[in-house]
Amino acid sequence: MSPGAAPQRAVSLATRSDREEWMDDEAATEPDFAGALRDLARVNRLTFALRPTMLWLERFRRETGATRLSILDVGAGGGDMLRAIARWGERRGVALELAALDRSPWAAPYAAAAGTPGEFITCDLFDLDPARRFDVVLCAQFTHHLPDPVLVEFLRWIDARATRGWLISDIHRHWLAWGFAWVATRAMRYHPMVIHDSTISVERSFVRADWDRVLAEAGVEAELRWRFPFRWAVGRIKG
Repeated sequence: MSPGAAPQRAVSLATRSDREEWMDDEAATEPDFAGALRDLARVNRLTFALRPTMLWLERFRRETGATRLSILDVGAGGGDMLRAIARWGERRGVALELAALDRSPWAAPYAAAAGTPGEFITCDLFDLDPARRFDVVLCAQFTHHLPDPVLVEFLRWIDARATRGWLISDIHRHWLAWGFAWVATRAMRYHPMVIHDSTISVERSFVRADWDRVLAEAGVEAELRWRFPFRWAVGRIKG
């Protein structure tokens, strides 16, 4: 079935789906990955996907008085988040040491061509040098790619890697979010990878009970906040 066709399968949002997204396929080509990243940036602007992270960073700055920060963005994709953070740091007078991490070999060249500042690390997050630490570790629109057991390990990982604070922002699993994704990506004629993955991303995402469960299993302390539209902000400010 093509991604533009009407869905022929039963969809349930009662629990997290384990359906695979095309973007996670290691066989994805550079042109497809680049086309998907271009349209994902448009989706992110349309759905205010960067907003929860920027709100948290501003709160972090106010509460800690930070004027210098090292920041790692996990699952950085095309670098949209780091470019927004660089602008934020310049406006607020915060000196930033920025790094991005993504396992796709196509992410770094795309991000560099888009003018993304900082270091770009291409590897699986669990293969990152164990000695590396950052003041802040951020992760947006990424954790829904992880099955629960891996997510539990990631929560422990992010809490250990971030010396001053961390934030995860991801989708709330809901029929309205699913329906919007289905209609909008097709109406706007987005890349087939984005069309295919858009609703699966919602199916793989979270309700509050999911976060409560995996945080408890990981033994990680975090604050959960709802962010418009259909986002969870899960994080911790350590100081």
